[in-house]
Amino acid sequence: MSLANLDAFLAHARRTPALQERLKQPLELPELLDLAAGAGFVVEEADVLAAQQRQESSLSAQELQARAGADARKLRSFIHS
Repeated sequence: MSLANLDAFLAHARRTPALQERLKQPLELPELLDLAAGAGFVVEEADVLAAQQRQESSLSAQELQARAGADARKLRSFIHS
C-alpha cells in the first residue's frame, strides 16, 4: 500500500488520453483500482482514502463549508416530504 503508487498512477493517467477520459467520468472504487492495475500500478482502497484525507486537510474552512453545503443540497433532492 502506498500513496505514492496512487500519485504515480494519476500522473501516468494525465499523460494517457484514454485514461484521462475514463477518469473524467464517475467511477466506483473497484473500477478505479482495476484501471490502476491495468496500467501496472498497485493501488489499494486505503491509498484512495488517504488521498481523500490529504486533499481535505489542505482545504480551508470556507472550502469545507461550501463542500458540506453542496453535499446537503444533493441529499435534499433524494428526500421527499
